[in-house]
Amino acid sequence: MWWALGIIFVLQLYFVRELLAAELLFGMLFAVLFTIGFVVYMIGRAGERGFSWAESGTRALAHSTRRGLGAVQEISRRTFRHLRSESAQ
Repeated sequence: MWWALGIIFVLQLYFVRELLAAELLFGMLFAVLFTIGFVVYMIGRAGERGFSWAESGTRALAHSTRRGLGAVQEISRRTFRHLRSESAQ
């Protein structure tokens, strides 16, 4: 009977060790998956922020381009000849 109790005790210790090892492995797997998910989330968030910065920069560029185009059109409408030149008379 003591032998049987000893064997059961040793098997219980072995079983507990296996459960602890399995829990440790699952914990490490969870940590790796959590880290990968966090990195993907941060990359997505950085991309969204980059798009918003690009949008504001594009709006400023479009505004200054429109203003410059208007100035160029205004200059092109004016005559480059002086009023008293031969062709103007």
